[in-house]
Amino acid sequence: MVGGERILDRLVGIMTAALGAPPLLVANNPDAPTWRPDLRVVEDPRPGTGPLGGIYAAVMEAPAPVVCVAWDMPFVSQGLIAELAARLEGYDAIVPESGGPRGVEPLCAGYGPACRTAISGSLDDGDLRAVGFHQRITIGILPLADVRRFGDPELLFFNVNTAEDLARAEDLWRRLGSSP
Repeated sequence: MVGGERILDRLVGIMTAALGAPPLLVANNPDAPTWRPDLRVVEDPRPGTGPLGGIYAAVMEAPAPVVCVAWDMPFVSQGLIAELAARLEGYDAIVPESGGPRGVEPLCAGYGPACRTAISGSLDDGDLRAVGFHQRITIGILPLADVRRFGDPELLFFNVNTAEDLARAEDLWRRLGSSP
């Protein structure tokens, strides 16, 4: 919970508004179907492969290109999701620049059908990096200047992995709510 709402519920609302349909939930937890009974839940077809396995599950299950967002990112915006979807045409994947250590944020990006084979190849090679398959496909980059139109990249791509992250997210949420 951040700002009195589950991160998952917030992302479902944002993604539904941005893309016109509810998202697919990729989760290996046996209780996942109870988290949001209105969502279709799929497990990783190749468990134990981390975030790349989750992206792979989404591109394998989706009938069309997908925008994937890690469901621990409380500050992703509807505008960013819509922009990623709009820019997918002409690329196998569209990845936003992040300003972070990897330079891009693959856990909030758009992926097309060609990513199925590319990710499978990376998984077969034991490369579990979420960017490891990028050399096998045509990548479009959403420039940092464009990402900033939707918010501060550090905030947009902030994810909650620990209790400390959750406390920081709640603090950020309170500060954002009180500022213009």
